[in-house]
Order: sequence, then C-alpha cells, then structure tokens
Amino acid sequence: MTTLRQFREGLSQAWGRVLDGWEQLYRQASSAMTKFTGGRGDKSAGEARELAERSTGWGLLAAEVFDDDDRVVVRVEAPGMSKDDIQLEVQDDFLVVRGEKQMARERTEGRWHVNECAYGSFQRVVPLPDTVDTGKADASYNNGVLRVELPKAQNRRRRVQVTVH
Repeated sequence: MTTLRQFREGLSQAWGRVLDGWEQLYRQASSAMTKFTGGRGDKSAGEARELAERSTGWGLLAAEVFDDDDRVVVRVEAPGMSKDDIQLEVQDDFLVVRGEKQMARERTEGRWHVNECAYGSFQRVVPLPDTVDTGKADASYNNGVLRVELPKAQNRRRRVQVTVH
C-alpha cells in the first residue's frame, strides 16, 4: 500500500507542476492574444451574424517593441486593413490598438471551395517600457504593418536652489 500512496503523491506533484507551468505560459502569452468580437460589416443581418459567430474568438496580431535612448517604436502586424480601420491611444504605460478587421479570401481547388475570413472588432494592448510624449507620436501603416513611433518623455525633474537666510 505504501507504493500506491507514493505513486499517487508523485503523480499529484507532477500534475501540480504541469498546471503551474501552463498557468505561467498562459500569463506570458496572454498579452500577445487579441480578442475579436463581431464586426459591423455591410452584409445582410443574417449573413453578418453568421460571419461574426464564426470569426469571433482569439487571434494573434504580432507586435514588436523597440526601445532606445530617445524613443519607443511599436510594430504591429495587421494585414488586410486600411489606416482608417485603426485607432490608437496611449493609456498609462500601454499602447492600445483598436480596429475593425474585414478580410476575406476565396479560392477553388478542384472540388474544394475555400473561404477564409477574419471579420470583427479587435483590441490589442501593448505594454510600453517607458513614459512617452504622446503629443509627438507618429504612426504609419504600410504593407500590413502598423508602425508607431513614440518619443520618450523628457525628464520632468527640476532642480530647486536652496538659499540660506
């Protein structure tokens, strides 16, 4: 009976480690995930609802953050969109990218008809490594890549002279 108890305890400990590792992976990856919700579209109500239900879920808008002495540059892959579909906002130390994605590809291969689409609103939150000056921010969208350049905020400390009376 001791061997069975040891086996159960060992299995319980191993399972606990697997769960801890999975939770850590989930926390690290969750900032890269983007939640898509049903889009407005210009389709009939039934067709739009069906497309929204099929395309609602989690997706990935890959992002890179570059940090140097003077600026923070964020690149987000957002193919199949126009610049008018994207809204940017800085909240605290986060760049929030919102938009409406409406992309569809259709092709026929033999007897197969393939329809790939991603419709819906999304929001991607990218942590910024430093405080930025939003008044001097610049953004461009080219070949499916959004590039946001955010100059770092200047040091707001001011030295105060102390005088003796």
